[in-house]
Amino acid sequence: MTVRLATLRRRDPHDREILRLAVPALGALAAEPLYVLVDTAIVGRLGTEPLAGLAVAGIVLTSAFAIFNFLAYTTTGAVARQVGAGDRRAAAEQGIDGTWLAAGLGVALTVLGLAVAPAVVSAMGASADVAPHALTYLRISLLGAPAMLVMLAGAGYLRGLQDTRTTLLVAVGSNVANLTVELVLVYGLDLGIAGSAWSTVIAQVGGAAVYLGVLGRTARAAGAATRPRAGGVRKAAVVGGQLVVRTAALLAALLTATAVASRIGDDAVAAHQIAFQVWILLAMSLDALAIAGQAMVGRLLGAGDPAEARAAARRMVELGLALGVTLGAGLALARPWLAPLFTEDPDVRHLALEVLWVVAALQPLNAVVFVLDGVLIGAGDARYLAGAMVAAGIGVFVPLAVGVLELGGGLMALWAALCLLMVARLAGNAWRFAGGRWLVTGALAPGT
Repeated sequence: MTVRLATLRRRDPHDREILRLAVPALGALAAEPLYVLVDTAIVGRLGTEPLAGLAVAGIVLTSAFAIFNFLAYTTTGAVARQVGAGDRRAAAEQGIDGTWLAAGLGVALTVLGLAVAPAVVSAMGASADVAPHALTYLRISLLGAPAMLVMLAGAGYLRGLQDTRTTLLVAVGSNVANLTVELVLVYGLDLGIAGSAWSTVIAQVGGAAVYLGVLGRTARAAGAATRPRAGGVRKAAVVGGQLVVRTAALLAALLTATAVASRIGDDAVAAHQIAFQVWILLAMSLDALAIAGQAMVGRLLGAGDPAEARAAARRMVELGLALGVTLGAGLALARPWLAPLFTEDPDVRHLALEVLWVVAALQPLNAVVFVLDGVLIGAGDARYLAGAMVAAGIGVFVPLAVGVLELGGGLMALWAALCLLMVARLAGNAWRFAGGRWLVTGALAPGT
């Protein structure tokens, strides 16, 4: 996995396709966390308690929606394999099955989330001043769950078709709508944190409508019916189950981090929110190459070409490392100007400035981890990824985070534990990539 500078300078036959997929994906992925990042900037001007409330509700929502990322990931790989095998109708049916599954799961998430919202906010350690703000934001945002999950499935379908440009247009349009509506509701109508949540829901519904229109049009062109197929929906759920385990283990680690930060203090959790959202923004940007990995590796394995799949994956790792170094250096330089954008509290600002150093240093490591995640997901290696993530998240990070709390460590100690989480993830992914068990060819991924 050693990458030399010379390999980053040379041209590679895969570069054009990688960039064709990754550049629009970069814009789309960078735009996705802007929902909460924009909310953070606007709500932060309302005071420390609303910002801390957003921190608690935001990580819960991010975690809840991230559990269902399998709707995008499994759809991308499955559709890409069928595209590689030359079966467009089967590719469309994979997208339709994933969308029906997303809609059903979204409704269930809304109902369950509204029922348990008070208990969740309490479990996250929010103080008496912070809890009402967190509960308001969480309850309203949960109403957008069906639309958000449909957007995930729709994005996965288009990525599998090797189309990341449309996902970029939807992401940009949704974020522009979110910002415009939020400014009106929060400042124009003085709705506070509730207006921030409603603006996100409205933007998500609009984005889902666009994806449904695209899916319906491409399905009709391929001769695929749009009605739900019980067998296909069930298969999509089973295949996604292993990625749910992987994602749940990661989210358990991230939720633990926010819960520990909440117990350190209100200033600490507010600063953690700022640093974490910047980390997420950069992570989603780096994940553009992972999206290219999912689409390209799935297509190449579907076409029966494992040698090209490995070669393309290796090139994406090289490019990912270069991008990670660039983003890390950029964040280190921009750090003094970032924290003031989110808060006027001097104590929160000081803590955020310290933690942003750690976020900057993590970027090259994050890049390699995310690219290898995408490669293995595109190959359908979900079972291995689940086990590796459980080992890293539950086996390594959670005990370290609990130790930080019990020993009275501060926010920097908590972020040191997050660094070790990423090191553990890198070790697991790199070991798997070095072998060849993930290079399974054919129109169907392993386990389907």
